[in-house]
Amino acid sequence: MITEDIIAKEFKRIVSEYYPKVGELLDGCHVKVITCFWGRPPRRLQYIGIYCSEEMLPHIREQQKILRDIADNMGLVQVVCMNAKRLIRDPKSTLKDTDPRLWLELQMVAT
Repeated sequence: MITEDIIAKEFKRIVSEYYPKVGELLDGCHVKVITCFWGRPPRRLQYIGIYCSEEMLPHIREQQKILRDIADNMGLVQVVCMNAKRLIRDPKSTLKDTDPRLWLELQMVAT
């Protein structure tokens, strides 16, 4: 089975190869494949989460159609852009305890 990290790297590689300017934008972001289960019976769904700084968010959202098309071609259901700073500063977030590596990477993206 292909891991989420490999899928995320492949997503970034494809974006950079076909859309170099968009790939440059993603260089300043953290791209992660997120797996969830939805429906009855539960179906396994995977989507791309792009964590970026507040300043970068509007630029990434401008390219969302391109990103969604690539994700769709890879069998992923959606692309979601998130403000990394907001996530790490959320007082109810348990991210620091559940995934400390991701939390540290988001600290770097947010600055």
